[in-house]
Amino acid sequence: MSSGTSPIAGAKDPAEHWHALLKPQVAGSRKFTEQFYEKLRREKLTFGDRVHCPFLRPFFLSPEDEQRVRNVAEKMAELGERVAAASLDDAELFKQFHLRESEERLARMHTGYGRASTASRLDAFLLPNSLKFAEYNGESPAGSGYTETLSEIFRELPVMKEFAKSFEIHSYPLSAKLLDALIASYLDWGGTTKRPQMLITDWREVPTWSEFEILQARFEKMGVPVEIADPRDLVFDGKTLSANGKKIDLVYRRVLINDILARPAECRALVDAYAANAVCVANNFRCKIPHVKAFFAVLTDERNAGMFSFDEREMIRQHVPWTRVVADVQTAHYGEHIELLSFVRHGRNNLVLKPSDEYGGSGVTLGWETNESAWDAAIEKAIASNGGSWIVQERIPIRREVFPWVKPDGEVEFRDMLVDFAPYLFRGKGAGFLTRLSATGLANVTSGGGQVPAFRVSPRTGTS
Repeated sequence: MSSGTSPIAGAKDPAEHWHALLKPQVAGSRKFTEQFYEKLRREKLTFGDRVHCPFLRPFFLSPEDEQRVRNVAEKMAELGERVAAASLDDAELFKQFHLRESEERLARMHTGYGRASTASRLDAFLLPNSLKFAEYNGESPAGSGYTETLSEIFRELPVMKEFAKSFEIHSYPLSAKLLDALIASYLDWGGTTKRPQMLITDWREVPTWSEFEILQARFEKMGVPVEIADPRDLVFDGKTLSANGKKIDLVYRRVLINDILARPAECRALVDAYAANAVCVANNFRCKIPHVKAFFAVLTDERNAGMFSFDEREMIRQHVPWTRVVADVQTAHYGEHIELLSFVRHGRNNLVLKPSDEYGGSGVTLGWETNESAWDAAIEKAIASNGGSWIVQERIPIRREVFPWVKPDGEVEFRDMLVDFAPYLFRGKGAGFLTRLSATGLANVTSGGGQVPAFRVSPRTGTS
């Protein structure tokens, strides 16, 4: 597995320059890290009891790489919308997503507007000579509020002010772009005002509730009133959906479809209002189609090649890892005929097994970190699963960089970290990035990783 370092050209490497500026500020004193953590907690940058960012450096991105990622990510979002729409009219294509009957029922409900995913995110690994996507979160990607706030905190650090003497710095206004996308979907649905009463809804006990409060404050500052409410507290009278006593026009849905189906009585008001087209819900329930990891199996399966142009097939080949739904079938691996289960059993060192529809790295088995007996057990679990399909996916190159990490005792240690670089897409347009770090093969906050902001940087003229 390969790794990468910053490809930004110039005499000064931005990461090395940042480290040189940071080291004197953290040497021999915990004051810097204590003040940093205080800011994180004050700004609600927590996931449960943990701070989001135990790291003291942003991720740096060159203008060239930003454009490279944006172009491919936007095309991927376009394919997600196209394939989702086509599958609703093509029973054989729809079956390839392996949705449950209850998920299909929701996906086929009329929504009043066309786009499945108002907000989405791709999980990617960016290297100087490659860009590979691991999965597509087409349903309800978290983190944009945290990411933008974290960027602002880093912007105010003294080390950033020194760093800015040598580099031009650009950050990403995610909340404004997210709000624009939500309002655009509401207007497409038939809304008549650019200041609708919005609702953010999810279970009150979720660790991301603090992000809803961040977004509420930012959206309201931009003139849109926002309520936050648990699905159990919503009321639908047959015509109007209400939350906290207020009529709702637009729902920014953060409660997951899996939860809606697992707890139908508690989500009845939301689903009934959606079914009656009494409220605009974004993302709508059709987003489940491209959200499941079987979406990448649809993209990389040769039998679907006719859906895509030559350029699109080449883009898929370069950026989407070969993926199949685990089953006792014959298929192809880059044109070579294979018995899938035999191929999976013998290809452990180059394959990963994942549930097609889970979050936070749940159930993921990395073959190269697993012994033969555990791999065989994972395959049997995938075959026998009654709770949904599993996918097998080829191993992809990852990026690793050294970041200053705040240890539990407050000391700073420079650690080699895996970098998961995830572009946000709002109505299919690149808007910014979630960047997660981990010392292990899984990079997500849910499974114990951490988050840093991403900045586009370029050397100032005459400073090299």
